[in-house]
Amino acid sequence: MPDLAILYEHPQWFAPLFAALDARGIDYTAIHADGFAFDPAAAAPPAPLVFNRIAMSSFLRAPEHPIFHAAAALAQWQARGARVLNGAHALAIDSSKARQLSLIAGLGLAIPATRVVHRAADLPAAAAALRFPIVVKANIGGSGAGIVRYDDAAALAAAVADGSVPDSIDRVLLAQEYAPARGDRIIRIETLGGRFLYAIEVDGGGSFDLCPADACALPGKPTITMTRVDPDPSLIAAAEAIVAAAGIDVGGVEVLIDDRDGVARFYDINALSNFVARPLEVLGWDPHARLVDWLTAMLAETRR
Repeated sequence: MPDLAILYEHPQWFAPLFAALDARGIDYTAIHADGFAFDPAAAAPPAPLVFNRIAMSSFLRAPEHPIFHAAAALAQWQARGARVLNGAHALAIDSSKARQLSLIAGLGLAIPATRVVHRAADLPAAAAALRFPIVVKANIGGSGAGIVRYDDAAALAAAVADGSVPDSIDRVLLAQEYAPARGDRIIRIETLGGRFLYAIEVDGGGSFDLCPADACALPGKPTITMTRVDPDPSLIAAAEAIVAAAGIDVGGVEVLIDDRDGVARFYDINALSNFVARPLEVLGWDPHARLVDWLTAMLAETRR
C-alpha cells in the first residue's frame, strides 16, 4: 500500500500535481470519487497520509456529486488513524459559506454584512437589515455559482415571488451586502502548510466567477486578469489565522478592500486550490514544486 492517497474528483485539475509526484518518484494512489466505495467497518485507511482534493464546484459537473460522500470517508479514515490533509473539519468549513463567515468574524476580522436563512421566502425580511445592492449566495457554491445581485428590495421580492433566486444543494442561502471592491479587484491569498505561499490580485470585470486556474479558462467563461501582489502583512497574518482555525492545510482566502470605507473584508475560504494559471508567467515559479516538497516532508513525518 502506498503511503499517500489522493482523493479527487475533477479529471483535469490535478494532472500537474500527479505529474510532479511522478517526476519525483513518489509512490501514491489516486482515488477518483466516482466509482469509489468505502467500508465503514474497515480497520485501516487507504494510506497513512491522505490528501483531500474534492472541489465544492463538483455539484456543477454532476448531480451525484461526492461532497457529502467524501466528508464521511475522510471522517472514517481520520478515525482509523490516517493523517488527512484538508480533512473532515476543513471540508465542513469549505462546504458552508455561513460557517466560513462565522469563523472569520469570530477571529475579529471584518466580513460583508450577511444574513443566513434556509427558505427563499425569508430573504426579503432578512435583507431589510442590509444596505442594497445585495447579493444572494448559495451556501455551497463554487466558481461563482449561485450568486445573484439585486439592486433594491423590489427586485429581490420579485425574484423570490417568481422563484428565480439562487438555490443551494443544502437549502441554505445567504443575503449579503454587495461590498464594492476597490479598483474592482479582489485579493486571493494562497497558503501551504498553514503559511503564506503567494497572493494574486484578480480582476473579473464584475463577474462573480473568479476561479484563477487553467482548467477554469473555458470557452464562454468570463476573462479574468491576475497579477502577483505582496499584501499588507496584516492581511497575510489574517489569512494564516483563518486557515489555522479552519483546519486547512492547503487553500486560499479571498479578501476585498471595501471602497465605501477602506475596510478589508474577508468573504471566502477555499480549501481546494489548484493554483494560478500560467504560474511561471504570473509568479515566476511553479507552486506545484513547493506543494510536492511539502508533501514529501509530510510523508517523512507520517512515517516517523
